[in-house]
Amino acid sequence: MRKRQYDEDDVRVRPGKGSRPRTRQRPAHSGAVEGFVVAVDRGRYTCLVGHEVALPPEDRRRKKRAAEAGEPFLVVAMKARELGRKGIVVGDRVALVGDVTGQPDSLARIVRVEERGSMLRRSADDTDDVERPIVANADQLVIVTALADPPPRPRMIDRMLVAAFDADIEPLLCLTKADLAPAADLVSLYDPLGVPYVVVRRGGELDELREALADQISVMVGHSGVGKSTLVNALVPHAHRAVSHVNAVTGRGRHTSTSAVALELPGGGWIIDTPGVRSFGLAHVEVETVLAAFPDLNEAAVDCPKGCTHLGDDDCALDRFVAEGHAPPARLESLRRLLSSREGADDD
Repeated sequence: MRKRQYDEDDVRVRPGKGSRPRTRQRPAHSGAVEGFVVAVDRGRYTCLVGHEVALPPEDRRRKKRAAEAGEPFLVVAMKARELGRKGIVVGDRVALVGDVTGQPDSLARIVRVEERGSMLRRSADDTDDVERPIVANADQLVIVTALADPPPRPRMIDRMLVAAFDADIEPLLCLTKADLAPAADLVSLYDPLGVPYVVVRRGGELDELREALADQISVMVGHSGVGKSTLVNALVPHAHRAVSHVNAVTGRGRHTSTSAVALELPGGGWIIDTPGVRSFGLAHVEVETVLAAFPDLNEAAVDCPKGCTHLGDDDCALDRFVAEGHAPPARLESLRRLLSSREGADDD
C-alpha cells in the first residue's frame, strides 16, 4: 500500500483575532460552472470553461465567434477565501462562480477544486522535503532530452522517471536533435525499464509524437536548450512559445518558459509546457515508491536486512536474486540508478 499523500487540506490553521467567525455551514455553490485551469499568474487563474455555461445573449454570441475562430473561451478567476491554503495548479478542474462571461476586466471566483487524478511534484533540492506541486491530472510525463547540443543528462532523466512513478503517470522519452547524434546508446539505457520513446529530428515529421500525445493530458519537462519550446510551437501553431539558443561554450540554454501553461492540441488532447529545469529534487519520494516500479525485484526486497538501501549494501537480497537468474542484471542496475538519483547523485 502506498504511503498516503498529504496536501494543504491536511494543515489546520487557527484564524487570527481579526478574522471573521467561521461557520460549519459552507455554501453548496450548486450553480457553479466547471473550469480547467490552463495558466496561473500571481494569484490569477485562467480557466477554460465548458460549453454548458449559461451566458447573456451578447456573451453567447461572443463565445460562438470565438469557437468559430478556433479560440478558447477563457475566464480569469481568483481563489475564494473559503479554500484557505489549498493550492491550485495548472491542470486542476475547478468550480467557478461569479462573473464567468470572460469579458475584459471580469473576475470569477474558484470555490472548489475537484479531486485530482494525479499530481506531479518535486522538491527544491534533495534536502528540502517540502513538496512543490507542478501539474495536476496529467496522464503522461513527456521527458524531452536532446541527443546532442546540449548532451543528454541521464541522471536528470532518471529523476524525472522517479517523479513519474511517484505521481502514478506514464513516462514517455522524447529524444530530440536526432540529426546530430544517434539515439541507440540512450535508448538501450532505458530498455530494461520498458520506457516508451519517440525520436525526432530538427525540422522533421512529428507524426509519431502526435500519435503518442493524442487525447492525453501530457506534461512536457526538460532542461533548457533541449528543444521543448520548438516542439510545442510545431505541435500547437498558435502557442508562440519563446525559443532559446544553446550556449556553444557551456552547452546550456536560457530559460524561455517562465510558467506552466496548458495548450490544446489540434487533434485532441493537451500539452502542458513547463519552465526548463536545472534540478529536480526528490526528497519527498519514498524508496518503496521506486521499488514499486520494479515488481519483479520488489518481491525479493522483503528479504533484505532492515535499513538496506538496495544500493549494493552487504547482504542485499537483490544481488542474490539476480545472481540466481530470477531477474536480468540490467533491471537491478536500472533500479540502483534511480535510487542513487533519489539520494542526490550528480545529475550530469
